[in-house]
Amino acid sequence: MAGWLNHTRVAWAVAGGWALELFAGETWRSHEDLEIVIDRDTFETVRDALPPLEWFVAGDGKLCPLEHAGATIEQRWQTWGRDPDTRCWRIDLMRQHWPSGEWTYRREPAIRRSLAEAIATTQDSIPYLAPEIVLLFKAKHCRAKDEEDFTHVLPRLNDDQRGWLADTLKQEQPAHPWLPALRSTQTLSTPRYQSRFAHKTSNIKS
Repeated sequence: MAGWLNHTRVAWAVAGGWALELFAGETWRSHEDLEIVIDRDTFETVRDALPPLEWFVAGDGKLCPLEHAGATIEQRWQTWGRDPDTRCWRIDLMRQHWPSGEWTYRREPAIRRSLAEAIATTQDSIPYLAPEIVLLFKAKHCRAKDEEDFTHVLPRLNDDQRGWLADTLKQEQPAHPWLPALRSTQTLSTPRYQSRFAHKTSNIKS
């Protein structure tokens, strides 16, 4: 995916659990899909850069073929791509509103960061959403996999990342159970992006 998307010269980033593992340089669980976040205005450019896929607009537990979505696409932000030959889902393309080149929090548009702050890049030139932003999204549901991700990533966040997540999370959920840990954790150094992990990202790089 990265090879195709990097040729578009538009802003994009791996999101979700994969983004956290790219940040940490190691893997700790399996993933159901590959989530990519983009500016919604660049969707057609990104779609055309990828191999032919069957696209569906997802929302409220329903899927609608893109060609029949009409105005619904403006009300939904997830677009799923399925391989027409294998019928396997390949990508969850999340269309976000990034006005003036800023990452904007979908649930509270007043929370913004420059794309330079919101998107980091691995040594293999794979862009990924900053871990504190990924955890902010995960904090809403606190599923078992979200708790697992938080446990692995928290010690690797630096003071600025922990502080931003704590301050932003406090605005949204003042009594969130992650807040005490965010205030007390000691930072560990992030391991280098090593070859032992790189081979597990082949579905992103290919």
